[in-house]
Amino acid sequence: MGHRRRTKTSRRVAPCLKTCSGTIMKVRNSLKSLRGRHRDNQIVRRKGRVYIINKTQKRFKARQG
Repeated sequence: MGHRRRTKTSRRVAPCLKTCSGTIMKVRNSLKSLRGRHRDNQIVRRKGRVYIINKTQKRFKARQG
């Protein structure tokens, strides 16, 4: 009761946040794999949260949580 089967067509999508500047930021449990996606990615810690920022390619933003 209450279980739903995932079909082949259904996929899990990473939740996203919209930042105040209007860009989308991914929210992931682990940022280790996202760190290696681009050479300019930096891991920073701000206000107790861990973020990945990239000043050259804004689309690589992510937050852990």
